[in-house]
Amino acid sequence: MKLTPENLTSLDFNKMALIPAIVQDAQSGVILMQGFMDLAALKTTFEKGLVTFYSRSKQRLWTKGEESGNVLRLVSAYTDCDRDSLLLLADPAGPTCHLGTQSCFGDARPAISFLSQLEQVICERKDADPEKSYTASLFAKDLSRSCQKVGEEGVEVALAAMKQDQDELCNESADLLYHLIVLLQRSGLSLEQVTQTLSRRHK
Repeated sequence: MKLTPENLTSLDFNKMALIPAIVQDAQSGVILMQGFMDLAALKTTFEKGLVTFYSRSKQRLWTKGEESGNVLRLVSAYTDCDRDSLLLLADPAGPTCHLGTQSCFGDARPAISFLSQLEQVICERKDADPEKSYTASLFAKDLSRSCQKVGEEGVEVALAAMKQDQDELCNESADLLYHLIVLLQRSGLSLEQVTQTLSRRHK
């Protein structure tokens, strides 16, 4: 069930005073961390828009990133069928783990999440030196060049499929995805928007 400020009291805090809360990156799907919440922490999370836990060591409410600045901006929150655990989708502002890594669970992540990471890297390199970055060189050229690259890579994917060459098909598909993300970024669009379109069509 999706949670809103109006239905937070529907959670079963009678079973246990603190409810486990898993935080997941809303864009990549990577599990970032796990903490505990009481009703006050959950209300504060919605009020501030920042994920806030009840810290068992500090014995108080604790907003993730209150010292480091690596906050978790709440996107949406859900409870399970028993109403005694939480899943929070959030946008992280920097590394989540105190060790400086993206996730407290190390490298555990779905393979598809790399597309989100790649999109972020491409976005960050828009204004880099074109002499040192292929990505930056694409952004420095006319939009028509990015359009041409997507067309060329699309043809290469089709040819590799016709040859039934799986290695070549994987390589050409990777090239196509990369150049498609560049073109989307140049057009002010994101993979999330494309995914939302696919989801609407599916429904």
